[in-house]
Amino acid sequence: MTQRVLIAADKFKGSLTAVQVAERVTAGLRRVAPGIEVEAMPVADGGDGTVDAAVAAGFERREVRVAGPLGHEVTAAFALRGDTAVVEMAEASGLQRLPAGVFAPLTASTYGSGELLRAALDAGARTIVFGVGGSATTDGGAGMLTALGARFLDADGEPVGPGGGGLGDLATADLSGLDPRLSAIDLVLASDVDNPLTGPKGAPAVYGPQKGASPDDVETLDAALAHFAKILEESAGPKAAEHAAAPGAGAAGGIGYGALLLGARFRPGIEVMLDVLGFAPALDRADLVITGEGSLDEQTLHGKAPAGVAAAARAAGKEVVAVCGRLALAPEALGRAGIRRAYPLTEIEPDVAKCIADAGPILERSAERIARDFLS
Repeated sequence: MTQRVLIAADKFKGSLTAVQVAERVTAGLRRVAPGIEVEAMPVADGGDGTVDAAVAAGFERREVRVAGPLGHEVTAAFALRGDTAVVEMAEASGLQRLPAGVFAPLTASTYGSGELLRAALDAGARTIVFGVGGSATTDGGAGMLTALGARFLDADGEPVGPGGGGLGDLATADLSGLDPRLSAIDLVLASDVDNPLTGPKGAPAVYGPQKGASPDDVETLDAALAHFAKILEESAGPKAAEHAAAPGAGAAGGIGYGALLLGARFRPGIEVMLDVLGFAPALDRADLVITGEGSLDEQTLHGKAPAGVAAAARAAGKEVVAVCGRLALAPEALGRAGIRRAYPLTEIEPDVAKCIADAGPILERSAERIARDFLS
């Protein structure tokens, strides 16, 4: 009987896209087991690479000019199939949109993410999966909401400055001009983090430093976002305060909070994406599942793509192995996650720099090992 393999891996950040991972694993498997059937389903957890995963699964790629995090125009993409859109905030407002070595923790804006959501509405989307992660921003989603029709004004009635820093001057918030189409759609906030908006586990404290925020900047941003939520509570009611404390509000610099204000429902990113990509029927067809990402570590176990794939596969009684650049989990932890065995590139090439530079060919050799161990 022909063996069927499902490759459902995320990207190896900085080395290979999820599509390239699937291509390399397929090539290695087929060298050892040429008769197997392989189905590739690149996956993502809502962060960068989410639109690419949807396109690989048959969604149409749509491109639009929007504002980047610093206000300069960029070309960003979303994915559309029927009346379902997949929008990735990192396409418009991600760290990759900043010039190399440049950070703007106080002024980077999510305005372009709002423009992307509006483009999805214009394209006829009735369900929007809003994948958030990899942001350059910490503005609580204020920029996004502004692009969708909200107004945030200072004491002189002028719009506050861009980014989280500008929110410290906020005097009044008016959500009455929000695009009315938003109330008639299903907006799903897809994220792998469940942080609240502010506080020791909030967006500025936990993720601000990754975006160039100094300790003083973190303090400024945390106070500004707390003020933002307070002003919104005054104008939009107690729900605004509930949303600020809700899981996912702190995702991607607080854009999760803005999405919750729009009526979004929060779900773990990988769970949403597996639904959208049609993972369940593909899983039914598979005898072996291969998942993975660049680094299998403690973070993997907290909502990252390989953990979601492994959990679903284990529930279906399927064997799962993983490929990765580096492995920082003990076999027991892998087993608890539902992963039978992991194949890190560093087992073949101990030099991490070479693994990053030559990830493709080394990954093919890892896949040959998998084929010998599980398919021959």
